[in-house]
Amino acid sequence: MEALQYNSERTQLIIPEYGRHIQIMVNQMKSTENREERNKIAKAIIGVMGNLNPHLRDVPDFQHKLWDQLFIMSEFDLDVDSPFEKPQRELLEQRPDRMDYPQNFPKYRFYGNNIKSMIDVALEWEDGEMKDALIFNIANHMKKCFLNWNKDSVDDEIIFQHLNEFSDGKLKVKEDLLPLTSTQELLKMKSKNGNGPKSNGAVKQRKNRNRKRY
Repeated sequence: MEALQYNSERTQLIIPEYGRHIQIMVNQMKSTENREERNKIAKAIIGVMGNLNPHLRDVPDFQHKLWDQLFIMSEFDLDVDSPFEKPQRELLEQRPDRMDYPQNFPKYRFYGNNIKSMIDVALEWEDGEMKDALIFNIANHMKKCFLNWNKDSVDDEIIFQHLNEFSDGKLKVKEDLLPLTSTQELLKMKSKNGNGPKSNGAVKQRKNRNRKRY
């Protein structure tokens, strides 16, 4: 009787999705010296791999993908007649460039990055009623974001100072449109939408806890 083998003691699978049996078939194909026989085995393995993913048969270049995966599982050490160009190890192992995380205002993170995008758009607009309305809405949104961070209150002057800082002094809310939406109204809207600390759902939950169950 053969001793039990644990996966932790076996060689690591290159593409685990296909399982160990497919990897064993690939290894046996590599050890086959006859090129014609090796080509037959390669096509048979491609057929089995395709049967394991029937939902991908209608995907464009599905066969190309299977052949690429076959070369990958053989560690690019496979001499067969492929209908497609052999993939390059260096190209597949090449790591992408590191992406810069968008962090516009680390000093005021509670505003989020969308505020910066809205301010950039407002700076490009021509002066007029539409631009004035956009600046007013930006300031209102900043106030709402500030209240998400500080749930007590916020003075409108603080919002105006931050807006002035973000826009390099180029944007200002027109006095005709002032004041901004009151803190009480914004907190009431949060509570109505279920985002406040005392939403109706939370009150009902507390009431149900004390209800007798028979």
